Amino acid sequence: MESSLRPKIAICYDFDKTLSPDDMQTFTLIPSFGIDKAVFWDASNKLAVENRMDKNLAWMYELIRFSNFNDRSLHRDYFRQAGADVPLYSGVTAWFDAVNAYAGQCGIDVEHYIISSGLKEIIEGSPIAHHFERIYASSYYYNADDVAVWPAQAINYTNKTQYIFRIAKGFLEEYDDRVNDSMPEGDLRIPYENIVYIGDSETDIPCMRLVKSKGGYSIGVFDPIKNNRSRVHQLFNDDRIDFYAPADYTETGELFGFMRKIICDVAAKEQIKAEKERLSLQAKGLL
Repeated sequence: MESSLRPKIAICYDFDKTLSPDDMQTFTLIPSFGIDKAVFWDASNKLAVENRMDKNLAWMYELIRFSNFNDRSLHRDYFRQAGADVPLYSGVTAWFDAVNAYAGQCGIDVEHYIISSGLKEIIEGSPIAHHFERIYASSYYYNADDVAVWPAQAINYTNKTQYIFRIAKGFLEEYDDRVNDSMPEGDLRIPYENIVYIGDSETDIPCMRLVKSKGGYSIGVFDPIKNNRSRVHQLFNDDRIDFYAPADYTETGELFGFMRKIICDVAAKEQIKAEKERLSLQAKGLL
């Protein structure tokens, strides 16, 4: 069977505290302004509360304000350089090729997507950026000098869900309003039941619930060093997720074991679907 005709799985990832141990701005970007990360987030959250702002728009504004105060322009390349230094959990860099290889053995193609409230330009600078079909994240509009001047996208925990619909329907461009059109299940580019969402906290609940309610798979992860499982236990007890595991992406980790089971489950369902179609054609005398 040709690869283009093979069933597809879409794996969607949050970024901060899912693939990386902390908020991506924390590692190099905020310290480059000479301020403590707690000071930055306190100022950002205060701005949001006092002005009834979306918290993501608030921190995007604060980045520009601090950059102007420090006379340091926010060039696109500046963000990407920061992204190159963002640490990742163990096994993340090898995870994508390993998952693709295992799925390929089962006759399944995999597409990887980021759906994050973090900054797209930072993620684009990370060493794993090339693995993603699309990176859906907050981003800036840049002027002629390639300096950030205005938010182009601000993604929060509720509007994250639109990207699940985009991935399923195949309307991947952020501006494509056809994502709201009704589409029969049989016409979906990737069936919802073939979508996996991996996240770490309450901000991922809308995506987790959406994917799980439509027959897909939701997974909660937690920092393996801090080993604080309270969030994922609550998500599991509230029926938001199917599995939870440490954010250990190595092939020997529990998370990879769950992914193997999911891939096998999807492959088995696809085989059953194909057999039913064959029997239907045979019963109609078309085979």
